[in-house]
Order: sequence, then C-alpha cells, then structure tokens
Amino acid sequence: MSPQWLRSLRPRLLDSLNEYSPRQFAADLGAGITVGVVALPLAMAFAIASGVRPEAGLITAVVAGFLISALGGSRVQIGGPTGAFVVLVYSIVGAYGLANLLLCTMMAGVILVLMGLLRMGNLIKFIPYPVTAGFTTGIAVLIFSTQLPDFLGIASREKPPGEFVERLGYLARHIGDVDWHTAALAAASLLLIALWPKRWSRYLPAPIVALVGATIAVVVLRLDVATIGSTFGGIPASLPHLHFPQFEWSAVQKLIQPAITIAMLAAIESLLSAVVADGMIGDRHNSNQELVAQGVANFVSPLFGGIPATGAIARTATNIRNGARSPVAGLIHAVTLLAIMLAAAPLAKHIPLAVLSAILMVVAWNMAEWHKLVHVPKLPKSDSIVLLIVFALTVLADLTVAVEVGMLIAGAMFIKRVADNTQVSLVDEFSETEGHHHSLHGKTVPEGVRVYRVFGAFLFGATECLDALRDEGGDTKVLILRMRKVIAMDATGMDVLERLNEYLHAKDITLVLSGVHRQPMLVMQKTGFIEHISEANICPNIDVALDRAWEVLLEKNRDRHAASLAAHA
Repeated sequence: MSPQWLRSLRPRLLDSLNEYSPRQFAADLGAGITVGVVALPLAMAFAIASGVRPEAGLITAVVAGFLISALGGSRVQIGGPTGAFVVLVYSIVGAYGLANLLLCTMMAGVILVLMGLLRMGNLIKFIPYPVTAGFTTGIAVLIFSTQLPDFLGIASREKPPGEFVERLGYLARHIGDVDWHTAALAAASLLLIALWPKRWSRYLPAPIVALVGATIAVVVLRLDVATIGSTFGGIPASLPHLHFPQFEWSAVQKLIQPAITIAMLAAIESLLSAVVADGMIGDRHNSNQELVAQGVANFVSPLFGGIPATGAIARTATNIRNGARSPVAGLIHAVTLLAIMLAAAPLAKHIPLAVLSAILMVVAWNMAEWHKLVHVPKLPKSDSIVLLIVFALTVLADLTVAVEVGMLIAGAMFIKRVADNTQVSLVDEFSETEGHHHSLHGKTVPEGVRVYRVFGAFLFGATECLDALRDEGGDTKVLILRMRKVIAMDATGMDVLERLNEYLHAKDITLVLSGVHRQPMLVMQKTGFIEHISEANICPNIDVALDRAWEVLLEKNRDRHAASLAAHA
C-alpha cells in the first residue's frame, strides 16, 4: 500500500475545519441539535424492534454516530442504528444471543475497515438496483409486521415468532387480545406523524411531537399500556463502561457469515446514503474512507453495548435540509443525544411502546420501494424477476439468502444480456454499417479474404458467437476479425480466440485482427497470444488489415509457386 494511498484516507472533518467559520458553526449547531432530537425516538425504536434494550440504540447513535462523523468520507453523513438492520439483528440475537451479536458486530467492523483499506468502496456500485430495492422493501414489510403486536397491545405470554408466516399466524390467534387503549394511542400517533405539516418539521419534528404527546397522555390519563419502564425497567442515565465481550473460537467460526452480512449491509446502506447526500449538496464523498469509518464505529460501539450502525439516509437528509455542510453537525447530533440521554433518562420510563411502534411503521413505509413493486410489469423482465425474488426471499426466508440468490440471478441475467448482445457478422462494402472513416466502402477486399465484425463484450457466456467462423474454408485464405467494437475480453474469450486461431492455422487460414482496444490487447499480451498470431497480424485499423491481407496472399502464392516448382524439379 503506497504512502499516497494512505494519504488519500483522510477524514472529511479535517478538510472542513480548514475553511470553517462561525457562520457555518451556527448552521451546523442548529442542524445537529435538530437531527439529535429526531434520532432519539428512532434509536430506541430500532433497538426494541431488534430484540435488545432501548439504551442499546441510544448508545449506538451516540458512539457510532460520533465516530462516523469524525472519521467518515462524507461531509454530512449521519450514522446510527437503522431499519435495515432490524430483522438481521433480531435473528442474530435469537440464534446466538446478545453477547455473540456484539462480537459479530465487531467482526463486521474489522471486515469494513479491510474493505476500505483494500479500496473496495467503488465495488458497491456493482450491486444491481433491483437487489437493493428488493431487500429494502422486504425489510420494510418485516419491520411493519414486527410492530403490529406492540401497535395493537397484544399482551400475550407467547413471544411473537421471528418468522414472517408464523408471525401472521400468531397475530391471527391473538387478534381477540387487542388492547384498545394501546391501539387507539398507536393509531393517533401514526396519524399525527403522517399528517404533521412538513413545513413545521424543521422546527418541531413529528416523531418528537408524537413521542411527547403520547407520553403525556399515558401519565395524565394513567393509561394502562406497555411502556419502556414496565417492559425494560427504564433507561440508565449514563453510558456503560467499556467491556470487551468474551468469545470462543468456535463462536467466531459460526458468526463469520452473519458478520459478513452485517458488513455488506452497512457498506451498501452507508454508501447509498453518501451518494444521496452528494446529490443534495453537490459534493463527492470518499467511499473507502467512509467504509473505514463505518468499520471503526461498528468495532467500538459494541464495546459499550451498541448494535450495528450505518449511514442513515433519512437523518442525513434532515441534517442537510437544516443547513449542515460539515461533519461538525454529526458530532453535535451525537453530543445532543448523549445530553438528552443523561438528563431525561428517568422520564423515558413513561414512553409507551405503542408510539415507538407507530414511528417504526412510518419508517418502514418510507424506506420501502413501493413504487418499484407497483411498476414491476413496466420494468425490464430480468430486473422484475430479480426484484420480486429478492423481496420474497427477504420476507419468507432470510436476508442473507435473499442477497446471495439475488446477486447470482442478477449476475446470470447480466451474462445472458451480454451474450445476447454480442454478435459476429460477415461484412462487405455493401453490408457495412461503420462510419465513413472505418467503412469498407470504396475499399477492395481481395478474393480469398473474408471480413467479420465482432460487436459487444467478448466474455464468458458470449463466446459461442465465434463457432460460426469454424465453417470457414474453401477459398478463404485470410480471415479479418474487426474488433473495434469489442471493449472487453476475459480469459474465456481469450481461450476461444486462441482455439479459433489454432483451428484456422490448421486449415492454412491466416487470422488478422483489426482495431483491437487496449483492454483486449493487454489480455493478449499477458497470455502470450501475440507471439502465436504474430504482431504483424494485429492491425490498428481496417486499412492496415487489408494491406496485411494482400501481403499474406502474396506470401501464400509465392509459397505455393515454390512448392509447385520443387514438385516438378
């Protein structure tokens, strides 16, 4: 790793402070406080929905949020617990326990740091949008379904199951146990958040209004509903002490797959959020630095009892709309949350779970790609299939399985599209479609010379198109393969080209390549193909290729004439 590359891993906070001003601090201060207040109910709601205590979400928002802003590659990214992790964290806690969740999150942090150091930030863009849209919408459906018991106040001793279909059965069995006080409070909170005027949200966020209003209603009206106090015993008024979780190597081995899933989800979510932020402020984030920051945050946060964190698109957008233009706003957001946690922790015991479930339902609705599902019939067939399969697997099976299968199907369909669009066609001066400079019009193609044009990427899955050239024979002495429309070639394509050259050589047909681009040329050089075909038979354009064809024909004629004289001597 070069010193120059190390220097490129530079937190955006350092660049922002070079040109910082009191006016910018005032804007960042207002934005940071606003986002901190908005993040308060979300952090607790995400934690409860993930199967952990509410303070775990607050700790994550404080510790991870601070580190992501301090070390990140985006000016305005806000980090913390998000809805994308709810289902995944819930399943890990259920399968391995809370202690192993902390260890799993730390392992994911190490993976994220390595991804950043290995310059893998740009690879995230190769994940197809139907995959991200499918699992995002699937996660939204799962979050919505997990909140129904708290929303309806179903007070059953039977713990709601983790599987979606079984959860629906649970709700059906206990529909008669609905607590109408809880349901009414949750419905009122949901309507308030949904109908709250957007122009007021900048000064008084709707989730906070709903949270405070519902809490006051519970205290004043003495409603007998589930609260943070009755369920969890309240929230500590301090950060927990630093504690490294104990682990065994056998546990680490079991946690590798979920750790990779957490790391990939954190990378995807954070970089998508950073891209959205770039579009809003006209900036360009450092994706590798962002991955390093996410990794450090996810390694450190569990040491205090935190859960997985990533960039939060909604909170980042709120940060920008309130005037933030530097990471200082994110630092203030974390400090604001810490101050509220320390000062108002005793009051948190009165917060009803119903209002937190209503807030999460709104989050689930906003994060889902509903418009993509509605327009599935209008999308390309392959994209529609990938989106629906990933959505179905996310809801009915597992997020990890959904992403893996979605990537495999998307990759297979991409290969098919490449193969379908890669063509080899015989051309002459009458069928030529190239521009005037590269056209065969007005050029003489000697007798015994055939010209073929390859169009598209010459990769595995698209190499069968050269099979037709094996039928060449008879009076063909030179075969010119025009490759100026081939911009990429892999090892499989190179292997097919080598075997074609050997086949033609055995039939005394010379293969001449025309207009080879840089990438295919590098592949030919590394594999030694140029030595086999001869540098003279690789030509920069069709004019040089036709001249080379004339030379080959003359050489072949001289050889045949010499062989004939020798035979009659």
